[in-house]
Amino acid sequence: MRIPPAILTLLTGMALVLSGLWIGQNVNLLPADASANAPVYDELFKVLFSIGAILFIGIVGLILYSLVRFRRRAGETGDGAAIEGNLPLEIVWTAIPAVVVLFVGIYSYDIYDRMGGMTPLNDHSMHGMQHSDERTWGGISPVALEGDGAIAPLPVDVTAMQFAFIFHYPDSDITSGELHVPVGQPVALQMKALDVIHAFWVPQFRLKQDVIPGQPTLLSFTPTRAGQYPIVCAELCGPYHGGMRSTVVVEEPESFAAWVAKNSPNPPAESPAAVQS
Repeated sequence: MRIPPAILTLLTGMALVLSGLWIGQNVNLLPADASANAPVYDELFKVLFSIGAILFIGIVGLILYSLVRFRRRAGETGDGAAIEGNLPLEIVWTAIPAVVVLFVGIYSYDIYDRMGGMTPLNDHSMHGMQHSDERTWGGISPVALEGDGAIAPLPVDVTAMQFAFIFHYPDSDITSGELHVPVGQPVALQMKALDVIHAFWVPQFRLKQDVIPGQPTLLSFTPTRAGQYPIVCAELCGPYHGGMRSTVVVEEPESFAAWVAKNSPNPPAESPAAVQS
């Protein structure tokens, strides 16, 4: 019994789609996720990886099939059959990529917007960059709450230069070559470049932001996993660009408070109760 070509094509297409979806959902090529942004980005990556796997398997499979099925046999000296034009096939191979590209574009825009990509670069109100004069770091947990119960963002000024990142904490007047942040607290980076265009990239956070001379840029994220993660300059910025790296150290709130107390040039004043005792 010979299977009709239409049914065989349908079954092959279903197997191809299911194989690509399985690969996209079960083969993980990304580093560990360590920020609240990461799961949102990973959703898009899985979709793109699934589509890429479907296209790769389909194209390579068709090429290998054609090489075997339509190879020149022994004794054949003539040309192959002259096949010219197939309107249904041309419509299909034009419509399917068009739908895929439209879907990827709309979905990518939605993910980009959900990650804050459409927020203006200098919109301070969207990032909570106001520096509170009432916040202290030495004697309390750094995960402070604002009046409405939301966790107040930790402001950090980032300066990019050839070939280093410098981090300054305005609330505690700490300047460091590493970025230290507490788990679970939003962080608001206000970044500037002193010379050329740099890029602040932390793969585990799924975040990358260009740092442009004369144009302060803002980047917000919430770390979710304690550990040390590389900060990489992802923009060619000079002969030692490859060595422009730093580290973001994500710590538990108590450890971060201890780091702040140890490195702050202005120790917190003792409370009245402590002085009386």
